[in-house]
Amino acid sequence: MPELPSQDVPITGGPYKNIVADYGPADGPLIIIGAHYDSASSYENDQLTYTPGADDNASGVAGLLELARLLHQQVPKTGVQLVAYASEEPPFFRSDEMGSAVHAASLERPVKLMIALEMIGYYDSAPGSQNYPYPAMSWLYPDRGDFIAVVGRIQDINAVRQVKAALLSSQDLSVYSMNTPGFIPGIDFSDHLNYWQHDIPAIMITDTAFYRNKQYHLPGDTADRLNYQKMAQVVDGVITLLYNSK
Repeated sequence: MPELPSQDVPITGGPYKNIVADYGPADGPLIIIGAHYDSASSYENDQLTYTPGADDNASGVAGLLELARLLHQQVPKTGVQLVAYASEEPPFFRSDEMGSAVHAASLERPVKLMIALEMIGYYDSAPGSQNYPYPAMSWLYPDRGDFIAVVGRIQDINAVRQVKAALLSSQDLSVYSMNTPGFIPGIDFSDHLNYWQHDIPAIMITDTAFYRNKQYHLPGDTADRLNYQKMAQVVDGVITLLYNSK
């Protein structure tokens, strides 16, 4: 099997690499779909512990791998680049050592849209299972964490609408969207934030992370807690977007 192209991420303790796969035309504007493959560590009872990272972010990487399989079977009409990022988690988050920061700074082709797959696997239909940055937001959004969210800045409203419409084409998937200023807590908690620095429309598809999943960055973030059917529905929506883009 041929080796996939990679991109060095020069950080302390490396080497680390971004893994990159291209599909469709070799020139013209790109759609980038990315997911970080590292998981977090945390201190619990004064001991360093590591999370299995099933939701954060093996779920996003699984989505990326399924997209790769589908794009290999049917080549898209627009250029698509799939990227598995190194070093999204602390201590690298919000630094130039994030894999996505390195990738965003290296781009030579125009990019019409970037999508971060950030935790797409945890769902909870119990009343009160969904939280928000501000209590008033619960008047506008469900209190049950059984939906997928599409999140972007105010200026990315067209991109958010486009992605939301594609996800809604997937049967039985509940989708909510949010366009807010970048200072709202959680709105920039993934790799898409680095593309904003280069004036690229960038959004996040997410199960809302710690606003729903109470095992965020903890040892309990395990594979048995994921909803694989809903993960597949998210991928179905994203591939619909890619195949319909021109």
